[in-house]
Amino acid sequence: MSGCVLNKIYYNPKLKELSRQLRNNSTKAEIRLWTYLKSKQLMSYDFHRQKPIDNYIVDFFCSKLMLAIELDGYTHSFEEIYEKDKLKEERLHALGITVLRFADDDVMNDMETILRSLYDYIEAFEMGNNSHTPLSPLHRGDKK
Repeated sequence: MSGCVLNKIYYNPKLKELSRQLRNNSTKAEIRLWTYLKSKQLMSYDFHRQKPIDNYIVDFFCSKLMLAIELDGYTHSFEEIYEKDKLKEERLHALGITVLRFADDDVMNDMETILRSLYDYIEAFEMGNNSHTPLSPLHRGDKK
């Protein structure tokens, strides 16, 4: 995209091995979503799994879209994990990365809605409305 200046994404080589381990031990939800993202299947955009960025690893990342996708299992409703997710999301946002967050259950049971959300984001991005969306609401289960 001409005229589009992307921030340089800092790669932390210390996370390479952990990233590989996470790819090799993917959750069912990650495997399911990956079948729709791999090989540029989603509107020809290139996504990567368990991508190290700064001091974090995101579940899925597309550098052209500056988009991270995070999947949340039941542990993400725990206060400690929720706080870590919040810090991670704030840092990614500061790097110019938009974070879309989905619950594992939704990936497993309502893929149509997940894909529609992704298509909507990409269409807005392509139309030049690539200003960052507000931080995504973190799933907190019943801790609202």
